[in-house]
Amino acid sequence: MERIESIILSNLLFNNDYLRDVIPFIDEAYFHDNPDKIVFGFIKEFVDQYKNQPTKQAILLEIGESAVAEQDYEPCLELVESLTEVNTVDQKWLKEKTEKFCQDKAMYNAVMEAINIIDGTTEQGLGAIPDIMKDALSISFETNIGHDYLGDYKLRYAYYHKKEYKIPTGFYMLDKITRGGFSKKTLNILLAGTGVGKTFAMTSIAANCMMEGKNVLYITMEMAEEEISRRVDANLLNVDIEYLDTIPEDKYYDKCERLIEKTKGRLKIKEYPTASANVGHFRHLLNELELKDNFVPDIIFVDYINIMSSQRFKNGSNVGSYQYVKAISEELRGLAGEKNVPIVSATQLTRDGFKSSDPGMEDTSESWGLPQTVDFMVAMITSEMLEKRAQIVMKQLKNRYSDKAKMPRFTIGMDKSKMRMYDVEESAQDLAGAPTQDDDELERMEEHDKKAEKFSMDKLNKLKH
Repeated sequence: MERIESIILSNLLFNNDYLRDVIPFIDEAYFHDNPDKIVFGFIKEFVDQYKNQPTKQAILLEIGESAVAEQDYEPCLELVESLTEVNTVDQKWLKEKTEKFCQDKAMYNAVMEAINIIDGTTEQGLGAIPDIMKDALSISFETNIGHDYLGDYKLRYAYYHKKEYKIPTGFYMLDKITRGGFSKKTLNILLAGTGVGKTFAMTSIAANCMMEGKNVLYITMEMAEEEISRRVDANLLNVDIEYLDTIPEDKYYDKCERLIEKTKGRLKIKEYPTASANVGHFRHLLNELELKDNFVPDIIFVDYINIMSSQRFKNGSNVGSYQYVKAISEELRGLAGEKNVPIVSATQLTRDGFKSSDPGMEDTSESWGLPQTVDFMVAMITSEMLEKRAQIVMKQLKNRYSDKAKMPRFTIGMDKSKMRMYDVEESAQDLAGAPTQDDDELERMEEHDKKAEKFSMDKLNKLKH
């Protein structure tokens, strides 16, 4: 039975297309027998130096002129002489077999290196093991060397007309400015002050996504799992949140069972202690959910980014908040790309931003690095008048989906008793266009009322006297 090592070496000498596709990915360490390792080393050295495919005669000559160990000299010559042109019908099959060979050998080498670290026979510490295993698992034959602008115009046209997979939010204006919803591999941020409604908005969007048949993972580090579920219950069961604990058991069960019949989507809620979890914990959770519950999320919510920890920096390490929060945002966006899902999270406004009726990205608390990293960012703006109308204004701060200038602000309704956001009538969007003016108008009206009241009281007092 022919060895895979011999097949690989034969094709490296006689199959030029195969050589150019796989030589960047094969490592000398993958060959465990000395003759295989030595012969491959000469082939690789020839390709690196001359940028061309070597011949059998060239490799035999290199072996003859080199200082190969005496015990390996004859076996190397015999190995090269045995290599012949292989008529492989399926080139794809051959490359896949070679890739599998490299992956298996890389993992074997990684395991052996980890054992040596544990035994203390190397200078590396235990902390190096995760990176060693990660490098071994990442072995892949990626042959794409970039987009050829003039040569790939057909692929480009197909891309322009390809319908992108989106996760709709369930809100007309949000879906409009994101061209249909959140895209895969993106990080999307809600910016708001304390108590304005970051969790309110995220649970409302999460509920909509689930009802659209999507699998939703909601990670909370601020509220308990039960409290997040309580908000979703109020929304989807159409019950005032204050009265959830008064619903009879049979009625509650009936509402939940009817809800199950309406959607194929699922919602998983996982709680971590504040500032204790990083993307490494999230990655482990995702693997566990897929393995144990066959659950793969279509969208992930993280409540919220500022109370995560970084995988790169330890808590309490000597780094500033700019670098620390930027690292978290980069890691979270990296996870979105790795798992091919959109991630939605939130962050706090600064004190000045909270007071402002027109906050910008510069009002992001702790780190300017966060808005630099994200794909989409909206500020949630409230005022006394907006609260009276049960509405909130959203202002676009960053938008990689479309031009944020086309719809810089828009209004969304908020039913706090049902923990539900909703689309408002078109006329309400006038409020979003100039919230500062409306706030000023409210102040003028209140001042007018105070003056009118004082005038009436003064007039009444004069009549009494």
